[in-house]
Amino acid sequence: MSYPVIIIPSRLASTRLPRKPLADLNGEPMIVAVWRRAMEADIAPVVVATDTPEIAEAIRAVGGTAVMTAEAHPSGSDRIFEALTRFDPSQRHDVVLNVQGDLPLLAPATIRAAASVLDDPDVAIGTPVAEIHREEERTASSVVKMVGAPLGAGRHRCLYFTRATAPWGEGPLYHHIGLYAWRRAALARFITLPPSPLEQREKLEQLRALENGMRIDAIEVGEVPLGVDTPEDLERARVMMSAR
Repeated sequence: MSYPVIIIPSRLASTRLPRKPLADLNGEPMIVAVWRRAMEADIAPVVVATDTPEIAEAIRAVGGTAVMTAEAHPSGSDRIFEALTRFDPSQRHDVVLNVQGDLPLLAPATIRAAASVLDDPDVAIGTPVAEIHREEERTASSVVKMVGAPLGAGRHRCLYFTRATAPWGEGPLYHHIGLYAWRRAALARFITLPPSPLEQREKLEQLRALENGMRIDAIEVGEVPLGVDTPEDLERARVMMSAR
């Protein structure tokens, strides 16, 4: 039996949408909306990892848990690991779910699905994907594709992640959703590894894990949650949340 914890990394640095985590989303900061989605998954305690006192205060104001981390981290994975060690120094939690702080419309079921991938003891990292149906997404470099070997029941063993259109030929393509379920030991190992050649070329951190022999499995879900990166995205999120 595993004991997961959900950690949401959040910091103010954003060039396209200044102060993004604290942007007003129908009366509350966006990071609070993401925290609520994680709480609704109802599978683990939820922690926000931040280097910004304002973000911590926003989460604590609604009864949430925030952990302060160092400002300088090479990646969100490093920030999550620092927060994990501060929140759980006794190492009770053996699974860590990394939920991105700009997904205020993320379905709680997607979080639960990612966690379920680690029911297989041979898997180091679980992640969700969704089948691509829009033609423009097949070729967009902003849409990361998962290339994997089908395992049945909507599961895939991940072989590669790419911004290119892949794999070639007839058949579905899968949009990778940037949410990860890590075994604690896998995350601890990952942050000690140097950036890998394919990671640097594709600008995709998860390739470091694959290049170092870590098994990643994906599970199909029914959504690609809106990621809020621009003022236009924020307005879309406001409209979508008002319609819920």
